[in-house]
Amino acid sequence: MSEKRFTVIGVSDSRKQWFSPEISSIIKNSNVFSGGQRHHEIVAHLLPADAVWIDITVPLKKVFKEYDPFTHIVIFASGDPLFFGYAVTLQRVFPDAQMDVFPTFNSLQHLAHKLRLPYSDMISLSVTGRPWKNLDVALIRNQQTIGVLTDRKKGPAEIATRMLYYGYGNYVMSVGECLGNSFENVRTLSLKEAAEMKFRDPNCVILQRTEQKERFFGIPEKLFSHLEGRSNMITKMPVRLLSLAMLDLPGKSVMWDIGFCTGSVSIEAKLQFPELDIVAFERREESRKLIDENCRRFGTPGIVDVITDFMECDLNRYPTPDAVFIGGHGGKLEEMVRRVFHYLRPGGCVVFNSVTDESCKTFISAVENIGKSIVESHRLHLDSYNPIMIIKAI
Repeated sequence: MSEKRFTVIGVSDSRKQWFSPEISSIIKNSNVFSGGQRHHEIVAHLLPADAVWIDITVPLKKVFKEYDPFTHIVIFASGDPLFFGYAVTLQRVFPDAQMDVFPTFNSLQHLAHKLRLPYSDMISLSVTGRPWKNLDVALIRNQQTIGVLTDRKKGPAEIATRMLYYGYGNYVMSVGECLGNSFENVRTLSLKEAAEMKFRDPNCVILQRTEQKERFFGIPEKLFSHLEGRSNMITKMPVRLLSLAMLDLPGKSVMWDIGFCTGSVSIEAKLQFPELDIVAFERREESRKLIDENCRRFGTPGIVDVITDFMECDLNRYPTPDAVFIGGHGGKLEEMVRRVFHYLRPGGCVVFNSVTDESCKTFISAVENIGKSIVESHRLHLDSYNPIMIIKAI
């Protein structure tokens, strides 16, 4: 079978496209084309009379199957096909195929130009068919300028609503609707305004920070919402920071926080390592409201809270961890250690906060009984509280 070859041509939404002589020649001398329905409407009058057109629709597997009989396919894609675009998908699915790419400005560049906004420092990301994570990371990092590619489910209003919910009202939002069309619209709004509006598709967003959001390294306990009448039920700030340091989170990808109570450990970890995926477990139903309040207060979207007994939970539903913090065990520490190490990735570690000599001995014994190792421990005595042993196992 001949080697497959793709020519990917970037187009805007304008109905008056200009192509270089090289691109025009490629179009004239080809007969198999592909793109979205919108792209077909834009370029149909330029295609040869006998052209074959393959619509790009989901599921993509069906589209790729339609590509099978052909060796050379000319594809029209939006903007720069290598910028969160279709060319990236083709590279992944057809790694051995030859590919030529002819880009034009992407939508975020168009919007920046309309705003006369220098964008060399802009962080660009996409929520098109993707989770919120990359936007969450950019917000936690207090990025000055953030460009966001949207979709119909995660559009400007949904973005603004999420930002306001987690306390990121320190941005203004510029929205470009139907860029490249005669009826395009560009406007800059407060997040409150954007959250209440409807926008035409397709659109994209540029967020510009208006002021720096306060950010903590070591959140004081008094700033958290607490269990009613149990303000001491929280991992104290020095213990929290040392526990996170022992988890060796730089380079880790998934952390489990078992017995999160107020969510202080998860929130502190998310602030310092926003790329970290965090799953927090707690059996107290009242902690569901607590962690939500505290995540909103400190601006940490993306933490997955699971209200259930960890020992009875279907852990296969969650990403496997390479770091686990045990802050509570409900009297089942030995069984919990066995269960945690069953799911822990190779090279991962577990940190346990022990408040009694008995739980300290139980943890060490449970770790050694399954052939694992204790590699580090520290004893902290804070004010009038009982000493706490922080123990790390690998």
